[in-house]
Amino acid sequence: MEQDFVNKTYDRIDFKENPLVIGDYEGCKFTSCDLSNTDLSEIKFIDCEFISCNVSLVKLSKTVFRDIQFVNCKMLGLLFNDCSEFGLSFSFNNCNLNHSSFYKTKIKSTFFKNSQLQEADFTGCDLANSTFENCNLAKARFEDTILEKVDFRTSHSYSINPENNRIKKAKFSLTQVTGLLDKYDIQIDKTN
Repeated sequence: MEQDFVNKTYDRIDFKENPLVIGDYEGCKFTSCDLSNTDLSEIKFIDCEFISCNVSLVKLSKTVFRDIQFVNCKMLGLLFNDCSEFGLSFSFNNCNLNHSSFYKTKIKSTFFKNSQLQEADFTGCDLANSTFENCNLAKARFEDTILEKVDFRTSHSYSINPENNRIKKAKFSLTQVTGLLDKYDIQIDKTN
């Protein structure tokens, strides 16, 4: 039987030793918790905050993330594409999301700030109206991705093929726009 947990605070808990029970967690706050390598399948998180937590390599089969804030979290190798699609929404501030997958997720208007997204997979993802503020996107994969009105102006190290992605009205900085030309394997001299 599923349980409801409302407005609970979890501080410095190692969930490998004390696993979360399947249920609805609404308005809960997780601070400095270790959830790494745990199974969060079929758990519902609504309006929750994860602050300074280790959420790496967590199993997310049918997990619900609705209006979630991740701040200062280590989140390596997560498969967000395994989450429940219904209402999937979150924001990331100062998080390490290297090697995570957002394959074919619909996460419009998502806010990524000061985050590491190296080798993240955004293939087939709908990121319309999202913002990548000061993010490292080295070797992140964008293929058949909807990037319309996405703001990349302060981010760096991305490589995006405009022919294989929808980038209408996306915003890029002049210093990083070369990431749109990587496909052509050309050298651009930045001197006059």
